[in-house]
Amino acid sequence: MITSRLTSKAQTTIPQPVRVALGLREGDALAYRIEQGHVILTRATRDVADDPFATFSEWESEADRHAYAGL
Repeated sequence: MITSRLTSKAQTTIPQPVRVALGLREGDALAYRIEQGHVILTRATRDVADDPFATFSEWESEADRHAYAGL
């Protein structure tokens, strides 16, 4: 079992084996789901509702991502 501690500010560090298993990197979003008294932690998927440009496939090139990255 992998454990971590909760700080007085309700923060914790995600242990390295968990970060590796989920492929997490700095800046990644996490999703929490509560089922029958257990919390399931997953890497959040990109939600189209949060990204208005995600529905425009013509703007999906690497050049476009670079050009619009700072907006």
